[in-house]
Amino acid sequence: MYKKILVIIGLVGMIAWGVYDYSLSANETKKTNQVSPPDSQKNIETGVDEGKKAPDFQLQTLDGKEIKLSDMAGKKVILNFWATWCPPCKAEMPHMQEFYVDQKGNKVEILAVNLTTAEKDSNNIGKFVNDYGLTFPILLDSNGEIGETYQAFSIPTSYIIDTKGIIRKKIVGPMDKEMMSELINSIE
Repeated sequence: MYKKILVIIGLVGMIAWGVYDYSLSANETKKTNQVSPPDSQKNIETGVDEGKKAPDFQLQTLDGKEIKLSDMAGKKVILNFWATWCPPCKAEMPHMQEFYVDQKGNKVEILAVNLTTAEKDSNNIGKFVNDYGLTFPILLDSNGEIGETYQAFSIPTSYIIDTKGIIRKKIVGPMDKEMMSELINSIE
């Protein structure tokens, strides 16, 4: 009697394995026969991790203009989160300004998002920009929502975004001009 039960269990196991193996190989055949859509047609997940589409947002600049990240499509973007009181941010800003001037006309943009809710006095932002001679767009995250979305918990935090809006690198800490150039030149 035990032998019959063992034989039945063995046969059921072999049949189950056969069905499983067949379904696996059928799926693999389907995958290899499918043509992958070009990058622009792929459904890329939105998020703040490398390889994901950068979440879109719209913020007001220091001079009152509205800028949307999605308006930067076709450009390489350095999305930088900073505050006026942050020593590494202060060290990074002259490098960003030099880089920005050098890249003028090269379809490269810097969007410097000030974490306005972290400022002791938001009136200092304009003075900071003037003192450092910054000419790239300064966006104001007045309610802290964008900084939170982009997980800018330590600053400066920068995202290197390619021409298709895909995050290619996240940098926590200050960058110098050379590092910015290398990162921008490494993406399409």
